[in-house]
Amino acid sequence: MSKDADPQKPRRRPRRWFLFLPFDLLARFWPTPRVKRGVLVVRIDGIGDMVLFHGAFAHYAAALGVDRSDITILGGESWARLAAPFFPGVRFQAIDEHAYDRNPFYRLKVSLWVRRQGFAVALLDSFMRKPLVADSLIYVSGAPRRIVTKPYLSPKTQLLFDWYLARCQEVIDTGPHPTHEIPRHFTFVSALAGHIIAPEPPRLPWRDQPPSLAKPYAVLNFGANAPGRRWDFANFLALGKDLKARGLTVAFVGGPAEAAYKDRLRDDQLIDLIGGTSLEGLLDLLKHAALVITNETGPAHLAIGLGAPTIVVVGGGQFGGWTPFPDTLAPTNTRMLFQKMPCYFCLWNCTQPHVEGEAYPCVAAVTLDQARQAIDEILSS
Repeated sequence: MSKDADPQKPRRRPRRWFLFLPFDLLARFWPTPRVKRGVLVVRIDGIGDMVLFHGAFAHYAAALGVDRSDITILGGESWARLAAPFFPGVRFQAIDEHAYDRNPFYRLKVSLWVRRQGFAVALLDSFMRKPLVADSLIYVSGAPRRIVTKPYLSPKTQLLFDWYLARCQEVIDTGPHPTHEIPRHFTFVSALAGHIIAPEPPRLPWRDQPPSLAKPYAVLNFGANAPGRRWDFANFLALGKDLKARGLTVAFVGGPAEAAYKDRLRDDQLIDLIGGTSLEGLLDLLKHAALVITNETGPAHLAIGLGAPTIVVVGGGQFGGWTPFPDTLAPTNTRMLFQKMPCYFCLWNCTQPHVEGEAYPCVAAVTLDQARQAIDEILSS
């Protein structure tokens, strides 16, 4: 940055937007049926975001005066397999958000599909979002009624968001950052309905299919979206041994990114399910667990939504936005572990000295004693 550059001054729209604009305009003005019908709901985000959105979505049909079958959710591929049980009666279409954000020909294909549906209403209530993905999809829909949430604005995105927001019929302010996602979603649907709809904790419908593990069992999920957001594996290992000494079966779960840790479980009589469960199998496992201990990631929200006793190690990057839950919405069998620091709310752009690839200081600050106290509280109740 030059000495004269103002960090608070909005930056120019990215070059990629100018590259994509002809493709978006082609889709936006593609001929469609004269009679517009149906509702498009754009939810291009992760599993945890979907869980926190789930409760508010249950009120969408009534708020809009339509049948659930008239609603199409355009969602991410990461949770496409959960769409049918979590959003029954609703049409669902998954896209690859990364391809849409980078590949102009894939982008045109998806945009044309959206435009050809002839939606009457297009809705977007994601606060943290990519304008070149979520807002672009609302724009190319060409729906006569386009309603979005006022997004998180920064100098990097201000001008681009301004362009898209100016082309919406309504922009709903759901609160300043950091407002928790659940009340944020309910503020949006309340605005659609024209009356207040009280926020509710997440409650996910799921089958009753217990896994073949000796009960009671605990599930330890030590992965996260980025290395800095992972509490040290040694801490999970120590808690796993503690829980085994209490008489619990202990299973470690994770994906391909956690495969390197498999060897460290072999000599401790801990069950290795790393890379060994489907998404559906993971939900079965979480639902019937006596305890889930996890980093702040998608499985944490799934476990809470399924009603499992859950302990979550929380960092400060987006503190209050996703976790911890507001007191009125926090399940009694959930504990959030954190150590507040002056640098909280950094949006995971860590400003503190730390070793690349290891836990950020705010995550590392959570202690084993905190976790053991939370375990005592949950298991004793």
